[in-house]
Amino acid sequence: MSYEKVSQANKIIVGTKQSVKALLNEKVKEVIVAEDADTKVIMKVISTAEEKHVPLTKVPSMIKLGKACGIEVGAAAVAIIQ
Repeated sequence: MSYEKVSQANKIIVGTKQSVKALLNEKVKEVIVAEDADTKVIMKVISTAEEKHVPLTKVPSMIKLGKACGIEVGAAAVAIIQ
């Protein structure tokens, strides 16, 4: 289901650093992270989302998340922008 949310969203930000930056700027409606991503990579996104009280959804696959974003590589984190 969350893959569809990403592919149907009007505006997304792909990547952990960009997602954290968007979270800090309070522009994010929801964050999706891939469970198979390295924990060290996604921890900052998860902790920032929790601090900002932004809904966080986990999906099983980086590859599928990347495809939902329209990119050919995996994505560890995606932020759906308001």
